[in-house]
Amino acid sequence: MRIGLKKTNAGASELVAMAKKRSSKPTIFFIFISFIVFCAFVPAFAPLPSSSSSHPLHRSLSLPNKVNRKFEIANDMFWKDGKPFQIIGGDLHYFRVHPEYWEDRLLKAKALGLNTIQTYVPWNLHEPEPGKLVFEGIANIESFLNLCHKLGLLVMVRPGPYICGEWDWGGFPGWFYSIDPTPKPRSSDPNFLQLVERWWGDLLPKFVPLLYENGGPIIMVQIENEYGSYGDDKAYLHHLVTLARSHLGHEIILYTTDGGSRENLEKGTIRGDAVFSAVDFTTGDNPWPIFKLQKEFNAPGKSPPLSAEFYTGWLTHWGEEIAHTDADFTAAALEEILRKNGSAVLYMAHGGTNFGFYSGANTGVDEANYKPDLTSYDYDAPIREAGDVDNSKFNAIRKVIARYSSGPLPSIPSKIEKTRYGPIHLQRKTFLFDMFDFINSTNVFESETPMSMERVGQLFGFLLYATEYKAKRGGRTLFIPKLHDRAQIFISCPSEESGARPTYVGTLERWSNNNLSLPDIKCDSNINLFILVENMGRVNYGPFIFDRKGILSSVYLDGKNVQGWKMFPIPLQNLNQVSTNNPITQVVYSAFSETSSRKRLIYKHENTSKEPAFYSGQFLIEKSSQVKDTFISLKNWGKGIVFVNDFNIGRYWPLRGPQCNLYIPAPVLKQGDNFLVILELESPDPELVVHTVDEPDFTCGRGLRGMKLHQM
Repeated sequence: MRIGLKKTNAGASELVAMAKKRSSKPTIFFIFISFIVFCAFVPAFAPLPSSSSSHPLHRSLSLPNKVNRKFEIANDMFWKDGKPFQIIGGDLHYFRVHPEYWEDRLLKAKALGLNTIQTYVPWNLHEPEPGKLVFEGIANIESFLNLCHKLGLLVMVRPGPYICGEWDWGGFPGWFYSIDPTPKPRSSDPNFLQLVERWWGDLLPKFVPLLYENGGPIIMVQIENEYGSYGDDKAYLHHLVTLARSHLGHEIILYTTDGGSRENLEKGTIRGDAVFSAVDFTTGDNPWPIFKLQKEFNAPGKSPPLSAEFYTGWLTHWGEEIAHTDADFTAAALEEILRKNGSAVLYMAHGGTNFGFYSGANTGVDEANYKPDLTSYDYDAPIREAGDVDNSKFNAIRKVIARYSSGPLPSIPSKIEKTRYGPIHLQRKTFLFDMFDFINSTNVFESETPMSMERVGQLFGFLLYATEYKAKRGGRTLFIPKLHDRAQIFISCPSEESGARPTYVGTLERWSNNNLSLPDIKCDSNINLFILVENMGRVNYGPFIFDRKGILSSVYLDGKNVQGWKMFPIPLQNLNQVSTNNPITQVVYSAFSETSSRKRLIYKHENTSKEPAFYSGQFLIEKSSQVKDTFISLKNWGKGIVFVNDFNIGRYWPLRGPQCNLYIPAPVLKQGDNFLVILELESPDPELVVHTVDEPDFTCGRGLRGMKLHQM
């Protein structure tokens, strides 16, 4: 397993600029990954009908000649068609819920007593590559908005361009970092504004027929998001307002949301009556002094009290106790707003799931104090991750809302059944390193210094860095000053007769930033050094949101700069990406199936190794009536990614906790054979088995402790 690096005398910076990708034709690795991840040939997310579909649920509303509808602000109140209106809303994000469950979750939100849904719009989901727009599947926002309208729910849309939301980079596309010069988000940087103009030019026109005055559900559109907690570039905010008005007209209410302090409101609001200023604050704070302050930042008579993010729970990072807030306390705090005719939007009404690689992260006092978010976005919300409402928080909040509702609340929809499908036995298909041709790869980048993930087009997931060094008696010390976010280190000796399997040496993590001792091994040739780097989610909040991924500095051995690197992308499917069928993959998979038992004999001792590997298994659902929600328990596994029937369920890390189980919505499953693929990075279950269970579990991890986090 010799890397075969080219030698050159060119300077490092010159070589980085000259770093090139060789051929783009598929490698064996890409073919294999494509199949084991996409082994079910019908996509779990077949694209939903477009807005032009004849299906009544997904048909866009045609613009009528005359619509006598109006939503406005006057006398410090909201008015709907000439009558006072109290917003009792909740955040429910379409991109965190399988589309087939949108209606179920919205009906449960109505049963909770909500009359309005608020949702973010994540730019990176809708434009995963420059100029490639996606509005299908889980990204079909028009279908979601039309469904809200059909069910009688109003909508407050938050199109950013920054959304925060514990979502990768607050919704900004990672490909920004491949642009030179890199645009500066959340500012009046012309390069950034040009990108926003293009994006909103595609997005906002979709909202026009859905505006309330045009017969649709949208009553308000947010500008930016909590900008006062970040900056004070008023030219940027004014540009967004002008841009929004150019697409949406002058009737729709534009609004900002900022933390309820004078400093935040001074920086994040736009004085006058062009934009309504809403607030958010910690649940349990006395709301009325904050609403009084809110009035100072709105025109006279234009300040209905609105908490645009009333926190029903909180987020959780890996390594923390699962967030929990008291139901009665939360309900009482909500009633304090509603009883004086204040309005509130529950954040969250229903959290859902951070499927794929889209979960975000936070930081502490510096960018090294990195805290990635769980795959679950349960949020301790009244409607739980899997849609359950039989909990004290749902009941307590519903009881409060019922006292202020204009009519009786709808009945609660029936519970979606969950089931156990029993244990699933897996086979190891291949070790990750066996998928690379380190000498003659056609999918590799080369440079003297390490390149970021974004520079090689690997926006999510993993990137493998490879180099070589001379053996030294007593071993060597490895140091990477800037690593985002987590790296597993392996070495191998190509001249060994054993085949030079990579040996795990240790793990480096952004939040610890330690040195790592490389062992003294006898090797007649140079030693291969492999660094597998994982992007665990870009920071989405605070001053350190400029968060490139990969190795972002030089790499040092015994204090000396290591030069001569190869970067190997690892193509794994992200959320809402549709696989393409390739007949070659069937041949490849067949070959792996034929050799899998032989490989297990050869590498049986490797079942507890630290070498990353792909494992796959399948389970049968005999009848369509048996297709139900389930959870996959990974308690005895280490860390990795799970795919079910083409669908990237997300990350698991029970060793760190607290999340033990991953939620699998029934629409991801199917009658017949269902395929499970796991990329395990560290320590597979020695028995190579996972269990399907019928409930969540947040009890995993060692040394868990609660941590007080900043307000989002």
